[in-house]
Order: sequence, then C-alpha cells, then structure tokens
Amino acid sequence: MIRVLIADDQAVVCEGLQAILSTVPDVQVVGVAYNGEEAVELAARLRPDVALMDLKMPLMNGVQATREIRSRLPGVKVLVLTTYDFDEWVFDAIRGGASGYLLKDTPREQLIAAIRGTAEGKTYVDPSVAGKLLQAVGQAHPPGPDPALAAQFSERELDVLRLLAVGLTNAEIARRLYLSEGTVRNYVSAIFAKLGVSERTQAAVIALRGGLADLNVK
Repeated sequence: MIRVLIADDQAVVCEGLQAILSTVPDVQVVGVAYNGEEAVELAARLRPDVALMDLKMPLMNGVQATREIRSRLPGVKVLVLTTYDFDEWVFDAIRGGASGYLLKDTPREQLIAAIRGTAEGKTYVDPSVAGKLLQAVGQAHPPGPDPALAAQFSERELDVLRLLAVGLTNAEIARRLYLSEGTVRNYVSAIFAKLGVSERTQAAVIALRGGLADLNVK
C-alpha cells in the first residue's frame, strides 16, 4: 500500500485528489495539509511514502516544505504539483529534493503512474514541460559532480549519460563514442536501472541536477 500525503491550500484540489486516489486499490491518502508547515508536521507524524506538494502555500511554501521534509525524512518522497507549465519554484523544489513534478490537470492514469513510480524511487517529470526543466537545470551550473551519484557508474556509462543528457540519440552517442548502437542501448538500460528511471528525460534531469552533465557541452 502506497501511503500518500496531500499538501495544497485549495480545498477543491485536495478533495479532487482524494476522490481520484480513493478508487486506487494500492494507494491510501493518510493525511491532508493546507499549508507548508502542516505538511512538514504531518509528514513527520504520518511518514507517508509520497507527499503530493503544491508550491505556493501560506505560512511555509512548498519549496521550503520539500526541503524540510527531504532533509529530516529522507524516506518520504515528494512529488510536486503545479498549475504552471514551468516556473523557477519548480526548479527550486527539485533542487530541494523533490523526485519530480506534474501539472494539476494531469490525467488520472498519469497521476497514479507518477505516484507509483515516485514511491518506487523513480523520477517523474511531466513530458509537456521536460524541455524547459532541462534548460533551467542545465543553466544552474552545479559546483561539481555529486561524488555519490558518479560512483554508481563506470567511466563509459558516465560518457553515455553525459551525451544522453544533452539530447543525443543512441545512434548519435554510438558514433561519438565509436560504439555499436546495441552497446549504447545496453549502457542506457543499465543507466536507467541504476537511476531508477524509465525514460531519457528523467535520467537527464538527475544527471544535470547532480552535476554529471552540462547542456553547454555537446
């Protein structure tokens, strides 16, 4: 059973999410918070698997709440809910430890899939805004690669991940690294497995956020 905490200052949004999730057999809404402070408090008390986090809430915004939850409760995953197709707050939330984000008008099945994926440790990024996110993450210029993240990969896997993150296809990566396309495909599959993701945009976000790739270097 996936335990979910909903955090949004709009009662109608909370009620709508509760109604949708109440029909999903493997998902249970364990609490509802109407501001960031309450979200942090309930997360600490209820220990949900996933917190659905609105960004613009009173008392403590969703970015601050995400940062607090992730620093104090690393077992609680945060999935950002936003009305906008992208703004700087989304980027700040992901830097603060959010596992991904989706739009509030996301279709039911996509919402459920995002919650399940997030609970499993995957990164979910709404496809309609992935390009804007990658651009924003790529402009952040982290001070250096995350050693713990980099240590998961061989040198060749890192080479493939860097090129994947800047948008190259398997065929283009194969030509760049003098490998067969099948070999690159195997590397990509291994990278996905290590990152716990299922598609290229998700891998790119993690690579860029962790300083393993740079959109300005292709």
